[in-house]
Amino acid sequence: MRLTMRTNLAMRTLMTCAANPGRTLTKNDIARACNASEHHVAQVVHALGQSGFVNTQRGRSGGLWLARPPEAIRVGDVFRRFEASVPFAECFAGDANTCPLTAACRLREALAAALDAFYMALDRMTLADLVGCNDALGKLLAMAPARTPACIRAA
Repeated sequence: MRLTMRTNLAMRTLMTCAANPGRTLTKNDIARACNASEHHVAQVVHALGQSGFVNTQRGRSGGLWLARPPEAIRVGDVFRRFEASVPFAECFAGDANTCPLTAACRLREALAAALDAFYMALDRMTLADLVGCNDALGKLLAMAPARTPACIRAA
């Protein structure tokens, strides 16, 4: 299994926004932090905005920021938004399925169960779980890590 570049970039974008609370970030900021092209970031930001994960504002002082608190953004929801259009295997492709084994194959059932387990694991994780108390990520995103009292007690 391999994630699409768009899903990977969507998660990087969301983590960058979450690691920089209270800031409006530009596509250029995201592109630099995520080592991606601004064109790809623009496409992903558009999809994230349409899905309600980020707010965007156009113009000279525009940019993007999280539309919801990091605790309210489930990783599984992001993955479903970006991976749903890519069938895991040909037999999941509906009308595009040309596999001659579909009628008798039991592998599809096993794959469906594995995918369900994969998404269930991601549904248990929020953006806050990825970013909270993660000083190393804060340093990678070139922002001073925000230390909350819970982080200080845990350290």
